[in-house]
Amino acid sequence: MSGAVASPAVAWLERHQVALYVLAIAAGLAIGVGVPGAHRLEVAITPVLAALLHATFLAVPFHRLGSALRDLRFLTALLVLNLAVVPLVVLALSRVVAGEPALLVGVLLVLLAPCIDYVIVFAGLAGGAAERLLAAAPLLMLLQLVLLPPALVLLLGPQLSEVVSTGALAGPLVEALVLLVLAPLALAVLVQVLSAREGSAARASRRWEGWSGAAMVPLMVATLAVVVASQAGAVDDRLPELLPVVPIYAGFLVVMAPLGLLVARLARLDVGAGRALVFSGATRNSLVVLPIALALPAELALVPLVVVTQTLVELVGMLVYLRVVPRLLPHPRR
Repeated sequence: MSGAVASPAVAWLERHQVALYVLAIAAGLAIGVGVPGAHRLEVAITPVLAALLHATFLAVPFHRLGSALRDLRFLTALLVLNLAVVPLVVLALSRVVAGEPALLVGVLLVLLAPCIDYVIVFAGLAGGAAERLLAAAPLLMLLQLVLLPPALVLLLGPQLSEVVSTGALAGPLVEALVLLVLAPLALAVLVQVLSAREGSAARASRRWEGWSGAAMVPLMVATLAVVVASQAGAVDDRLPELLPVVPIYAGFLVVMAPLGLLVARLARLDVGAGRALVFSGATRNSLVVLPIALALPAELALVPLVVVTQTLVELVGMLVYLRVVPRLLPHPRR
């Protein structure tokens, strides 16, 4: 497809991406509940997510990454919000399900992990500095994979922390690190290095960059549809058990908006950076932690469904955030 044809198509996809994400979730729910054997789509989660993250990382201009990472005020605020403020909020909210091991593990697993994919989309749609989140995405992903196990040990308590200390998460975390971070990131860097040179390899790399950019919205649509379709049947079967986590996830979204705003003001961020920060504090990495949840022991089989429930609640919340955040952080009047 030529650029002349592709450009309007890509522009249309980007303009309607939120509606497409909602349709993807609706289609996933219909397939998951109505089609026997839809749970087998589970095997496609890691490949489609790896492709999405590769396209996300490829959009990071690595030759300018140094200058973006030198924005210490934004990075400090981002890390303080996600690694200090969020755990305190999660600790308080998770007490509601402290007596339910699977619910507690699922809530902690998903709420402690900051989002690195569609947060960029929603922050950009709300007028936030999406490019700053994009530049911070690889760092944020690596940090959460390193810090997630000790955080779980700390917040789960002595009994449930055995799930982590016995190494149950070690394999899934290493697999997630390699398949969802290191491999897509290394390939993105290689493509960018090659595209800066001359010759056939450079031309192929530049075409790959173009295709990957055009595929961002379709990849997100595919990821949401596959995740929801593979888990929706099980969620429907065990809905009464999952209902207690819904107010936790809704409460998290409500609480994180003013807290993100407070951190943004304390850090004296500009409007775009402040909006991006609020979105980063509120959105969680459910799509990436889902493969980890699926690898947990059989006694924690409910955890993946707890994670998927968070995705459904959060995406509804993001539609609200698109209206609310620009009002919380308006551009100053001239």
